[in-house]
Amino acid sequence: MTKTAFDVCVSGSGAVAMSLALALSADGWHVAWAKAPESGQPTKPDVRTYALNARAIKLLERLRVWPALKASSAAVLEMDIRGDEGGAVSFSAWQQCVPELAWIVDAAELERLLGEAMRFAPKVEIVPPVTVHGAPVDARLLAICEGKFSGTRASLGVSFARQEYGHWGVAARLKATQPHHGVARQWFRSPDILALLPFNQPDPVASYGLVWSAPQARAEHLLALSPEAFEQELQDAILQSDASAPAKVGQLSLTSPVAAWPLALAQASRWTGPGWVLLGDAAHLVHPLAGQGLNLGLADVDTLVAVLKQARMDEPWRSPGDERTLRRYARQREWPTKAMAGLTDGLLHLFADQRSPVRDLRNAGMSMVQRLGPVKNWLIGRALDT
Repeated sequence: MTKTAFDVCVSGSGAVAMSLALALSADGWHVAWAKAPESGQPTKPDVRTYALNARAIKLLERLRVWPALKASSAAVLEMDIRGDEGGAVSFSAWQQCVPELAWIVDAAELERLLGEAMRFAPKVEIVPPVTVHGAPVDARLLAICEGKFSGTRASLGVSFARQEYGHWGVAARLKATQPHHGVARQWFRSPDILALLPFNQPDPVASYGLVWSAPQARAEHLLALSPEAFEQELQDAILQSDASAPAKVGQLSLTSPVAAWPLALAQASRWTGPGWVLLGDAAHLVHPLAGQGLNLGLADVDTLVAVLKQARMDEPWRSPGDERTLRRYARQREWPTKAMAGLTDGLLHLFADQRSPVRDLRNAGMSMVQRLGPVKNWLIGRALDT
């Protein structure tokens, strides 16, 4: 292939890669999209749901995909979080003076809409994927959005030590006999964490996305169950966690297959170098208990685009791949990402500890947060603008 000069080559096929390519194109950069080849039709439907915060929504609004995505999404108006020994904390949109705390979106629909937008992006060209021999085009910056198993990151000598949790994330779609009223529910059950996220498919007012973090053996057991047995085990787990929950949620029935994947914590040893930058899961992995994985990746996109735009105005002689410019992006993103990783990792280990004094203290801590308005406001503020 004859090489062509581009400002940025974006490597990856997911939501972070497409969002970056669209945002750069909108700012006038000439972008090569090194899209991974199609692997054929998926054997199972994508049952993942994402909880998108305010910053992510603003980015998708700029990319003009949010209006269509909003139609198939559900707003989170309240969050009800319960500990394993009576601890509880709740958050509401009205207390934060915002219309909603988050939006629960369909992962496959988000990627489909971003893919549609890519077809009409004026300065994006699809090129072959990046290989061990490098990018297929001449670009001043290579933006690596290839996910947690990025081969390009490895070829650059960047370490990505994974801390395996020994937990799997179990996901499915559910329909309830009671309306969700925009309430997201989460139970720290020690050692597993179970969350029901309000969704609008297939029933606009009574559907949920399930995210259940469980030890591997437990997750494998859940995967092996029949739909009826899975529903019963889920119902029993909710009842054990909160006696009042079944009356609020009603009976739950599966509307999708059950999927699962291993969970891990990881952070790249370097995020930038001469002519390259990491974004999204290629740079960091966090536990999904706070629903911030994709939000962190989209915040990476938002920050990098802003840094490149500012550098072009202030220092037009610098290349987009200039190391000094890219370090500004890394400085802005590393602390929020490490803070969220530390928070989720700390909560997971705190609630995995079975010792009685620790159990009492963690539940007392949740109740204390519930009573301390400034602490609650700080926590939800971080989640809204990661």
